Amino acid sequence: MSHRPDLHKPLGATYNQPPKPARRFRLRWVILAAAALVLVLNYADRAALGVAGPQMIAQLGLSKAEFGLIASAFFFGYVPCAFLGGWLSDRFGPRSIMGVAVAWWSLFTALTAAGTGFLSLLFIRILFGFGEGPQGSVSTKTMHNWFPQRQMGTAMGIVQGATPLGGAIGTPLVVWLLTIGDWRLAFIALGAIGLLCTLGWFAVVRDRPDLHPWARQEDVDEQRERIAETAEAPAADSKEDVPSMGHYFKQPIIWSTAIAFFGYAWVLYTFLTWFPVYLTQERGVNLKDLAITGTIPWVLGVVGFVVGGLVTDRIANRTGKPAVARAVMIVAGLAVTAVLFALIGLATSTAAAVALMAAVVFVLYLTGAQYFAIVSDIVPSRRLGGVMGFVHALANLAGIAAPAIVGAILDNTGSWALTFTVSAGVCITGAALMAAFGRSKKIATVV
Repeated sequence: MSHRPDLHKPLGATYNQPPKPARRFRLRWVILAAAALVLVLNYADRAALGVAGPQMIAQLGLSKAEFGLIASAFFFGYVPCAFLGGWLSDRFGPRSIMGVAVAWWSLFTALTAAGTGFLSLLFIRILFGFGEGPQGSVSTKTMHNWFPQRQMGTAMGIVQGATPLGGAIGTPLVVWLLTIGDWRLAFIALGAIGLLCTLGWFAVVRDRPDLHPWARQEDVDEQRERIAETAEAPAADSKEDVPSMGHYFKQPIIWSTAIAFFGYAWVLYTFLTWFPVYLTQERGVNLKDLAITGTIPWVLGVVGFVVGGLVTDRIANRTGKPAVARAVMIVAGLAVTAVLFALIGLATSTAAAVALMAAVVFVLYLTGAQYFAIVSDIVPSRRLGGVMGFVHALANLAGIAAPAIVGAILDNTGSWALTFTVSAGVCITGAALMAAFGRSKKIATVV
């Protein structure tokens, strides 16, 4: 297999525009819908802990620090499996890895109802994280196998936009379940839904267009180059053809993307874990109103994800510099997010706090697809799962640190304003590093 320079272009180099395909329906949009559906479930299951948190804290006698540690424990399973899931998807294909992951996290969503206190919930949440970890890298790999480069920002914007949609759907669903039962019923119901989704995933999704019984020739032809990369992987893993995974781990843009993604994740997980608690305990929002106020930021997050992907694809296709377009969106989005998040601590009313948080989530999610798309732009198919998993794992270390640190700050100072300011500082650090190194031209040259 000969070396294809377009897979290893320096960042900032132009790429040839393929001819526009005929305007007819493509199977890839069905695959995208299936991937989006499981990510809706992924975040609905994840958001459930924050929504049920006030009731769990009261019923089980948990301190805020203990609840923060329970939330953080999820990431002790999530982080290693973010990398492991991506690495395995390079070898066994994304379909099987995601299917197993959905079944696993759904099982432990349901088993959360068996938790009786701090230690049992800590253990269950670690195991729950094992299943959720692969979703970012494996969904990127799936979209890469099914979508041409000119649509990767759009594809990742829509499929990852399903994650805040999961929060938007999950928040009122869990609130409703809390009103007819208690927090245990919410986790059992979500787990049962997830096991049904597992069956649907295996029925609809295949790794590549050439393996799908529903695919037309146009579906296969448009992805022929990426099909060849993946299908010929065992014969093409030589050094002279594709650089080793370690080569990509040395690139400044990979590290700057990971650190910027960490800043994004810090803000996201602070919001995910603590904003429902902030609204109920600091602002006096009742359970019924939480179904509305807790959903508003998620709805704007969906819009932000999709808009961010569409805009960067348009810029990339006009300039021929996809990775640069993604980097600029990340820097601008994180900088604005940091300012808005810090201002929440100064809000004088519940309406102002919710409006600011909605703005934070919208602007933050403008950058959300870019971390996945930028790696897809610069890493070839046979390394994409592992490299994306590495970036995703580093970013999600914020999930270990942020909930626990915020809980400790609240227990020791009682200051919500301080937690928002600390989060803003982490976010702006990621933006600064991306601005400094995100335009590096030393990228996928063969070693």
